[in-house]
Amino acid sequence: MAGRILEASGRGRTRAADFRDPQIEMAHGAGGKATRRLIETLVAPLLLEGERPLGDSAFVGVGGQQIAMTADTFVVRPLTFPGGSIGTLAVHGTVNDLAVSGALPTALLVTFVLEAGLPGPVLEAEVRAMGEAARAAGVEIVGGDTKVVEHGRADGMYVTTAGVGVRDPRASLSAAAVRPGDRVLLSGPIGDHGTTVLLARGQVSFDAELRSDTRSVWPLVDGLLTAAGAGVRWMRDPTRGGVATALHELAEDARLGVALHEEQVPVRDEVRGVCEILGLDPLHIANEGQFLAIVAPEYADRALSALRALPGGEAAAIIGDIRETPAAVVIAHSSYGTSRVVDMLVGDPLPRIC
Repeated sequence: MAGRILEASGRGRTRAADFRDPQIEMAHGAGGKATRRLIETLVAPLLLEGERPLGDSAFVGVGGQQIAMTADTFVVRPLTFPGGSIGTLAVHGTVNDLAVSGALPTALLVTFVLEAGLPGPVLEAEVRAMGEAARAAGVEIVGGDTKVVEHGRADGMYVTTAGVGVRDPRASLSAAAVRPGDRVLLSGPIGDHGTTVLLARGQVSFDAELRSDTRSVWPLVDGLLTAAGAGVRWMRDPTRGGVATALHELAEDARLGVALHEEQVPVRDEVRGVCEILGLDPLHIANEGQFLAIVAPEYADRALSALRALPGGEAAAIIGDIRETPAAVVIAHSSYGTSRVVDMLVGDPLPRIC
C-alpha cells in the first residue's frame, strides 16, 4: 500500500502547477476561494494522480473493501469554548468528514503539537475530552504522535488527526450524480460554531447564549441513509467557508445551479444578530455539527422526516433545489421576491475557528 501511494505521488509531481499567489495568507486556510485555489493549482497537481475528485475523504481498495481515509488539523483559538474544545472538535471534525463521504467511521490517529509552557491540567483536560468524544462517536483512537515546540509557537496546542472508515453500501455519492430538480437538505441551524468561538475570544461584546454545534453527525447520516439511501446523491459538512462555500463547490463540480430559499435556512436569532453587527453572512460561518445533503425529489419528504425524527435533527430543513441554469452559480431567493448571488467565502473573517 505505501509503495503504491508513493509511486502515485511520484507520477503526480510531473504535472504542471499554476499557483500564482506570491505568499501564503490567512485566507488560504479559511476554506473559501483562496483555499480552493491553493489546492487546485498547487497541491492537487503535484501530489494527486490523475483527475481524482476532491472531497472530504478518499477511498482506497484494501482486501476487497473500500476504505475511506481522511486527515485534518485543528488550530482553534481559544482552546475551549461553550459546547466544546479543540479535543472534541478534533474527533468530531474527522468523524464527520468520513460520515458525509458515505463511510462508517472506525478509527483515528491523533498527533499533538504542544507548546512549551502549556499547563499540564489543560493538556489532560483535552486528552480526556478527546477520549470521551471518541467513545461517544463509536470510534477507536489507535495511536498517534507528540511533538513539542518552543514557547509562543503553537497557541498552546495544535491537533492533527487521520481517520479511517469503511464505505457504507447504502451510499453512492458524487457531484456527478446530482440532477436538476434534486432538493438541498440541511440537518440543522447554521453558524453556531463560528459565532460561539468568536464570542469566546471576548473581542465582541454581545449578550448571547450560544454553544458550538460540534458533534458527530454519523447518527443523522445513518438515519438518512436508512430512510432514503438510494436517493441521496451527495453530502458535505459545511465547516470552513460555511454553507455558501460547500454549495458553491458543488455547483462548480456538477456544473449546475443551486437555488436557496433564504427564509427556509435555519439560523438562530443570536447568530443572525452577531452577523448583522459585524457585517457577516451566516451562510459563510463555519459549522461543526451539521451537514448538507442533495436528495432526489421523490425521496425528499421521507429524508426530511427521518432527520427530524432523530435527536438533534429536529430543525432539519429543505432549503433549496438544484437547477440546470445558471450553471456553477448559487442564488439565494428571499420571501420578498429579491435574489442575490452567493459567492464562496473571500478572505478570512473569523480566523482560527477550527
